[in-house]
Amino acid sequence: MLPKPPPRELSLGFLYVPPYRVYGESIAGEATCLAIPELDLGFDIGSCPRAMLSTKHLAISHGHMDHIGALAYYCSQRRFQGMGNAKVICDARIAPAIKRMMEGYVDLERQRTPFDLIPLQPDQPWEIKNNIWLRGFETEHTCPSFGYTVSEKRTKLKQDFLELPQDKLRELKDRGVEITRSFEIPLFAYTGDTSPGPHLIREDVRKAQIVIAECTFFEPDHKERAKVGMHMHIDDIAEWLRVLECEALILVHVSRRTDVMYAKKRIAEVSGEKLARKVHFLMDYKTNKARYEQQLLDAENKERRRPRPAPPPPNPAPNA
Repeated sequence: MLPKPPPRELSLGFLYVPPYRVYGESIAGEATCLAIPELDLGFDIGSCPRAMLSTKHLAISHGHMDHIGALAYYCSQRRFQGMGNAKVICDARIAPAIKRMMEGYVDLERQRTPFDLIPLQPDQPWEIKNNIWLRGFETEHTCPSFGYTVSEKRTKLKQDFLELPQDKLRELKDRGVEITRSFEIPLFAYTGDTSPGPHLIREDVRKAQIVIAECTFFEPDHKERAKVGMHMHIDDIAEWLRVLECEALILVHVSRRTDVMYAKKRIAEVSGEKLARKVHFLMDYKTNKARYEQQLLDAENKERRRPRPAPPPPNPAPNA
């Protein structure tokens, strides 16, 4: 009998939640790495598929090996591929340990891979793109851990000045009058590995357009296991869904012991069909592929229905 070939390599999970793509891989205890290319941002780096290299900013949630084990390779490959220094963002509490880990590779390789380490205090903002800000917040796990939110900063004319003409607004601005107010639109939230707690109902998490969260336990009798490991159980997700205002909740960190069809069945059971429609599983290849193909078809149909401008009239014939 011939020996069996090795198992097929895990392919990337992919979801399109307009206008953002979310891709990566996430299996509990093995590897989690996620990317949002429109924001030039990644979360965690337990493995490093080639597609992760284009994310210039990488936010680390915590120091468990399945979330940080490929960091040195990621930084090295970005330099090797001519992509510049990686910008590694982390909880300030674990920054010294990350620095020591990366120093160890200098001794091994006899060369130094440049990278930028950016330690953040809770709620300290970091601009990742023009007017797009990343913030970390403390979560509850078995080691120091951070979640992250991404918000877009906007300005709007104050109510008192809405009816004024442009020349009057310019005059007020030249006199130093503050005629606009600033506010932020929460775009993304990423929880990393965490127990449920008050950090999950922060306003910038609760109101984020897209939330990426771990859910490791689905079986009804595994609630205690979730509590011991300081992970989320599907019952926690169901309770949380009732207050989340997101367009989509993307669940990651599902373990190999949980079949995705069972996981989908459980979320419908505990949260109801209406709320369950918001929930997507990053590693649900079949459903996500069908969803994207339908999105492509809808986009093509919309383009076909769009009115076309009338062609210009033909040029008049020149006089004979």
